[in-house]
Amino acid sequence: MQRMGKVGVLVSSAAALVMLTGCGASEAPDTAVATTAVTTADDARLAEAEQRAERAESEAAQLAEKLTQAEERASAAEAELESVAAELAAAEEGLTAAEEALAASEAEAAEEVAASEERPAKAEEQAGSSGTLTVAQENAARSARSYLDFTAFSRSGLIDQLEFEGYSTADATAAVDSLDVDYNEQAAKAAENYLEFTGFSRSGLIDQLLFEGYTQEQATYGVDKTGL
Repeated sequence: MQRMGKVGVLVSSAAALVMLTGCGASEAPDTAVATTAVTTADDARLAEAEQRAERAESEAAQLAEKLTQAEERASAAEAELESVAAELAAAEEGLTAAEEALAASEAEAAEEVAASEERPAKAEEQAGSSGTLTVAQENAARSARSYLDFTAFSRSGLIDQLEFEGYSTADATAAVDSLDVDYNEQAAKAAENYLEFTGFSRSGLIDQLLFEGYTQEQATYGVDKTGL
């Protein structure tokens, strides 16, 4: 009886040990599953965070590219603005120079008109009361006719040409005034010659004829004859 009691105790202990081992074995898989689930969730969150970081990096790169393009466009616009400003300044300088040249031309033409109005009286004084021409004046008159056969001249322009040839102002003036010249028609011929050479506006052609020594009336008549 006493021996059987010890055996029973041993059997009971072995059974208890088996039961405890079985319980431990059944709890271990549950713990592993829970650990795996936590690891998977962490990996998913990490992957999602990496994706968001990649998207943010891509967006930042796109924004940087757009900023660079905007800066390039702004730089190009600034350069173009500077170019336009330079062109405008050059145009203003050209306009100022043209206005100054026109003012000088008008002043010169006014002086020529004033001088041409004084010349007839002086020529009459030099020619004498008889109205005959001296030898020098006759030669100047022949030269003037040759010039008129060649091209058109205003009265003052023809006198200037004779003076350039060496005749005195008095002889040149007397010679020119001794000729029967229609300076309106001379202005018309001069206007036609200019238009054959290059283009002119109406006012520009009148100004050119005034510069050549024609009066305002003669210049206007000459331009009117061209139909301009």
